[in-house]
Amino acid sequence: MTPIFNPPSCRRVGSDDQHYFFGYYNKSNWDHANRLVLALQVPWSDRELTPDLVAGVGYFDTQDGDRFVRVAETGAWNWQMGAQLQWLDNAPGQRIIYNVRTAATGLRYPGFGSEICDILTGEKRSLPMPVYVTASNSKWALCVNYRRLWVTHQTIGYSADQDTPPEGDLAKHPADDGIYRMDLAGGAAELVVSYQALRDFQPRQSMEKALHWVSHIEINPASSRILFLHRWTERVADETCFLHRLITMNPDGSDMRLLECSDHPLPQLADDFDPSAVGTFDYEKSEYQISHPLWQDNTHIVVWGPHLGEIHYHLYTDAPDGDVQVIGKDVLTENGHMSFSPASTRWLLSDTYPDARTHQRALFIYDMQTGQRVDIGRFYTSPDLSKENRCDLHPRWSRDGRQVCIDSIHDGERRIYILDPGLPC
Repeated sequence: MTPIFNPPSCRRVGSDDQHYFFGYYNKSNWDHANRLVLALQVPWSDRELTPDLVAGVGYFDTQDGDRFVRVAETGAWNWQMGAQLQWLDNAPGQRIIYNVRTAATGLRYPGFGSEICDILTGEKRSLPMPVYVTASNSKWALCVNYRRLWVTHQTIGYSADQDTPPEGDLAKHPADDGIYRMDLAGGAAELVVSYQALRDFQPRQSMEKALHWVSHIEINPASSRILFLHRWTERVADETCFLHRLITMNPDGSDMRLLECSDHPLPQLADDFDPSAVGTFDYEKSEYQISHPLWQDNTHIVVWGPHLGEIHYHLYTDAPDGDVQVIGKDVLTENGHMSFSPASTRWLLSDTYPDARTHQRALFIYDMQTGQRVDIGRFYTSPDLSKENRCDLHPRWSRDGRQVCIDSIHDGERRIYILDPGLPC
């Protein structure tokens, strides 16, 4: 079915001379009252990241003229995922957590930690590891090494300093690094799965000489299962050489399940291959890409990726030999950042990467019942932005499913916009 363009109301949040963004699509930046909207504040729309660049941490009050309240600042952020800023919904008070740079000693990842701030009282508390995602019960978080990500997948890492090892000196699959689980009350942490363990789990020949890392870590609503992407490559400079697996496990690392693997031949590894010939968005449009997985509920996962030789939006059941369903075979034909409405899993929200000719991204709603896709907006992005500094829409639902929030740079400023998706009440 041909997408229908149905332009909604769309308003820019804030009117000062600063730039604002939130980051990824996997967390709502609205509080439970759908009033406060979390954001990062910076004085530039585009800047190559260095360790000295500081972003303000705060929120817009949408019932007070979109007034921005700055509560903290951080040097641990990137353009894609921000500072992993998120609400601690089930913690006392009204608390947020975000990553920071720190001079504290004795840390597992020197230079990086996280901070919890109660926006009602201003009280702050430091934690010894940077977080990736927190459990919905607000009791624990999963943590990774952002220095490693800066080398393996710079778009989602934190800018390097003099202590960051170059690619050639980075251990390919260390046994003492991987995904950590950190207690948010006291900061105690344990390694729940190492890169060595992932390398040894149903190994592939392509893993032997490769550098390994993880990304897209997500916790289900019951805080009982974890999903993540295990990635490996021999050429970090060229993302089309990345290989992918979708894996789930229990929060302690047990009962690990391989849901999908996109291992495939890599002619790009030839000595005469030129990584500079690869387009900015070729990686996202690869027929082997596994990306943007998210829990639909406690047992189902939506993801863009290949299955049985065809790449689509797929819905996986997290179970041994669980079934896999194609979503929107004829209308959801591009990679995007997808999530289901918190009000009803009938509604799937997603976007596209820029069209090569118009440089516009589409924002759309897909009806799981009727199979109809409705485009609710198209937004220009400058082709001059780099891979690391680009501004994806990363659409996010309000808590009641009545509004949608995006990051966009279509008017020349990096800003947050709120739209009414026009769904029935």
